Amino acid sequence: MPIETNQFCPCGSGKRDKSCCSSLQKGLPSSEPKIKQACSLVDQGNVMLSQEKYQEALKLYQDALTVFPQYFRAYYNLGVVHRLLGQMEEAAASYEKALAIEPEDAEALNNLGVVLKGLGRLEEATACYGKALAIKPDNAKAHNNLGVLLQELWQLDKAIESFEKAVQIKPEYADAYFNRGIALSHLGQPDKAAASYRRALEIRPDYAEAHSSLLFILNYYGFHHPQDYLLAEACSWEVGCISEGNRTAARKRQFDRVPLSGRRLRVGYVSGDFRGHAVSYFVEQLFANHDTSRVEVFAYSNNDKCDDTTNRIAALVEHWLPVMRHTDQELLTQIEADKIDVLIDLSGHTAHNRLGLFALRAAPVQAHWLGYFATTGLTEMDYWIGDSIITPAKTDQHFSETVWRLPRIWVSYDGKIEAPDSCWQPAADGTLCLGSFNNLGKITSDTISLWSKILHNMPEARLLLKTKALAEEKNRQRILDAFAIHGIEPERIELQPSSITPNWTSHMAYYDRLDIALDPVNAVSGGTTTCDALWMGVPVVGLLGDRMVSRMTASMLHTLDRDEWLAESEDEYMAKVIELARDVELRKAIRSNQRKRMASSPLCDAKGLAQALETAFEAMFDRWWLNNNKVNSTLI
Repeated sequence: MPIETNQFCPCGSGKRDKSCCSSLQKGLPSSEPKIKQACSLVDQGNVMLSQEKYQEALKLYQDALTVFPQYFRAYYNLGVVHRLLGQMEEAAASYEKALAIEPEDAEALNNLGVVLKGLGRLEEATACYGKALAIKPDNAKAHNNLGVLLQELWQLDKAIESFEKAVQIKPEYADAYFNRGIALSHLGQPDKAAASYRRALEIRPDYAEAHSSLLFILNYYGFHHPQDYLLAEACSWEVGCISEGNRTAARKRQFDRVPLSGRRLRVGYVSGDFRGHAVSYFVEQLFANHDTSRVEVFAYSNNDKCDDTTNRIAALVEHWLPVMRHTDQELLTQIEADKIDVLIDLSGHTAHNRLGLFALRAAPVQAHWLGYFATTGLTEMDYWIGDSIITPAKTDQHFSETVWRLPRIWVSYDGKIEAPDSCWQPAADGTLCLGSFNNLGKITSDTISLWSKILHNMPEARLLLKTKALAEEKNRQRILDAFAIHGIEPERIELQPSSITPNWTSHMAYYDRLDIALDPVNAVSGGTTTCDALWMGVPVVGLLGDRMVSRMTASMLHTLDRDEWLAESEDEYMAKVIELARDVELRKAIRSNQRKRMASSPLCDAKGLAQALETAFEAMFDRWWLNNNKVNSTLI
């Protein structure tokens, strides 16, 4: 979610008299030479800042403050540099010193709000934006930034109001349209979100993040779009976001690598999600099981946020490199210096991706695995790693990449032994609780229609939904209204926000509320949620979709030899739910033995996954090396 700060003191630069800042008018006449010297140092610092020479700029601003300690512009721009360097505490201190000199400066208040938000001091950040807008109500940047903060607090309606104020003030404000799209997506309004992303792209055609978000939402919700349309949209990303010169250079790039005989394969993973995130849930166990005599692992982390998960992952790899502040060209140089053989994208068109790097061809072999549910559309992405269930041969035409199918399920689940034992018991009065803890965006109109039919056919059943977005009243009412259209009374629908379970243990125990878990249909199927439900002994009924994004649960159930829970039509899906509901003794047996069954399956075999991926990476590299040598031999 883009936030915006001013890069220089709002008075501008280059002015060498007292008018360059109102604060300078407070200086004593005897200090005039010092003022001029300080102005000159700050102007030199601004030149360094514009050239991204941050350390040089930092020193020049500090020198200016040594000469003239009450110089607002130096403190302001010092805050800018500290923030760009990721030194958030120092940035906050610099802006606070600037505001001690000029308490009514709206731009400094806005920038301080951005920094405080980055530090997690949300109430203080809100207050800064409020002061900035009280002083300057037409400050579009402050409206946008306040919207981003409100969105993080899941006050989505208020966030949208802020974004709309920003674009009213500044109609060509691409970032505000982009952020508005994100909020609308969270509110389950994909068509409006897509329109907002498209407006951002009209303003800024090379806006990579907006284009990625549009692709995400089209693939997430676009089950009524033909696959050739979605593929064409994905392939257009690099045309809009990467210059023709860079794309031509990428096609011509050559690499000096030696065969694998006698050495380890150098594998790099690029992700913005090496933190508390669903991707890391699967990645952490892979990294723990990589054979270090076979592969040398590099992790390129594209996120400033760091938590316990980040620290654990960093400890599991030989080379940990934070790259959030690297440009694509800088990171390209770093990866070439690291002599990476195979580079793995873990993000696709999700937040914090580095697809621009992959489009430049950073390594001899480039592949996507795990983090996204559709083609990247990149010419320079060689492979898309799946398995025979999520990516059967009939789906090859959906990808610009070559699909590489592992001989086993494409992921492994970390079945934690500390998960609570299931205490589920069937209700004495025969009532049944069906439900889903999937993201609300997966609960499409098709899904609501089918689940309503099931509820009509099972008067003893009610539906429980639990997910983060249900903290928003507008989302809760939208879901109730959607079921009401199908004749389902609100009393039969229970909606719970994620906050009802404050920690992982209580979240897992909450699965005891469910008798049967329902996977969404004609939508993104469950991933982690499916695994969690199965681990807690809950039977999961799913529909075998026609594309990768709707086949994840199918792959998991197939791996567990639970194909009897997989349907090939909506009528069969409903029949399977009813059949399970009627067989109470079967469901008791499932609860008692499913975790053991799952633990011994490939779904929980991280070592087997690591070996399969290592074999795939080696084969990919060998294929590249042989082809490269053939080309060289022809040239000779």
